[in-house]
Amino acid sequence: MRLSDLSQGIAAETAFGNLEITGVTADSRKVAPGFLFVAVPGAKANGVTFVADAKARGAAAVLTDEAATIDAGLPVIPVRDVRRALALMASRFYGERQPATMVAVTGTSGKTSITAFARQIWSAAGFAAASIGTTGVVSPSRDDYGSLTTPDPVGLAKLLSELAEEGVTHAAMEASSHGIEQRRLDAVRLSAAAFSNLGRDHLDYHATMEDYFAAKMRLFQTLLPKGAPAVVFADDLWSDLVVKTAEASGVKVLTVGRKGSFLTLKRLELERWRQIGEIEAEGELHRVVLPLAGEFQMANALVAAGLAIATGVPAAKALAALEHLKGASGRLDLAGTTPSGVPVFVDYAHKPEALENVLSAVRPFTTGRVIVVFGCGGDRDRGKRPIMGEIAARLADIAIVTDDNPRTEDPATIRAAIMAAARGATEIGDRRAAIRHAVAEARAGDTVVIAGKGHENGQTIGEETHPFSDHEEVRAAIGEGGK
Repeated sequence: MRLSDLSQGIAAETAFGNLEITGVTADSRKVAPGFLFVAVPGAKANGVTFVADAKARGAAAVLTDEAATIDAGLPVIPVRDVRRALALMASRFYGERQPATMVAVTGTSGKTSITAFARQIWSAAGFAAASIGTTGVVSPSRDDYGSLTTPDPVGLAKLLSELAEEGVTHAAMEASSHGIEQRRLDAVRLSAAAFSNLGRDHLDYHATMEDYFAAKMRLFQTLLPKGAPAVVFADDLWSDLVVKTAEASGVKVLTVGRKGSFLTLKRLELERWRQIGEIEAEGELHRVVLPLAGEFQMANALVAAGLAIATGVPAAKALAALEHLKGASGRLDLAGTTPSGVPVFVDYAHKPEALENVLSAVRPFTTGRVIVVFGCGGDRDRGKRPIMGEIAARLADIAIVTDDNPRTEDPATIRAAIMAAARGATEIGDRRAAIRHAVAEARAGDTVVIAGKGHENGQTIGEETHPFSDHEEVRAAIGEGGK
């Protein structure tokens, strides 16, 4: 593709418009001959410092911030917003192909489940559907493990093009605050968007909760077209402000939940492995048996159903599909049952509100004790560590503090910050040993929750990620009698 065609309407005209561009990347290590290298200013490093490396690998031109000074010996295209330009150019390079119906879900917790549920509801309605997020990409022909909540713009553009080529017509993706703020979704043509909830998270990246909230609201204020539906879970502390912000942005707000008007949860009965809800939609009452534990999962299901209905699925069909939903990997996921009948769940809860939700969810069907194993990640928001310690001590009968992904921090220091507020908790640094201890401790009537890593299949210590799966460790502990 010629540089002039790639940059038209995105960057100013250049004398080098006839250059043939063979690829677009912001990672100098991925540059190949003929590539456009995008020098993005980052939190840890500035892409400008990698221009020489990109040139050595064959870059044909450099796209960078208009304020940057580069003596690259290559054509330099300056733009005001380099991140947005990257997203738009990447999409154009891949033919601007994407599924006709794209929805994005933001919020602190629930994004993975909501996108997975939306995919399942669309599929039940006869559409070729996909979901994109923390656990990877799922479509009719692929089930790829992933690690990023919101892929980088180039990877996302390529992925959406592949899904469209595959025949996918409906796709739901997670929209993290990082992804929204860093313009990763700026080339996605959204049909609808949704908000789940807001709790403390990413305060190592955002200065305040207000900044975190503002980053997420860009989804409704800038990315979602005027008049398009915005599905908002109505029962969160931040919901009213979300509704106000979204309405002021000119989108069509549809609320769901106990306080919702689009989908109203009139009654909810919790059982051990399922929940029965009465949901009012379009003036009619629907009885729904959701085969998942935890009231938060009903909230996620309502948001997903709201998105499906807002994008053309009849309400009765969308709500009927809830009775066949399968939970997302690592979200209150039953990893095994001990010989004495104790369920052992694996959950991704690594934020205060998420940990509180999952421990509260298992309490109604636990006749004995709730046992939780959890930790906090290193090189991330330090302020949430004592908060999570207090929650575990308050809501669990036995709390075991262990290592999560310590990364480059001292694991003992992380655990100490948690233990300071986790009165009566037990500290077992080795995660494998902590899981075995919890399983061995459990007796009939108890419930065990292994929280923090969910679907992840590795543990990052220092700069290296070692193979580690909570699911596998639970099964091994049960097989060994917890010893």
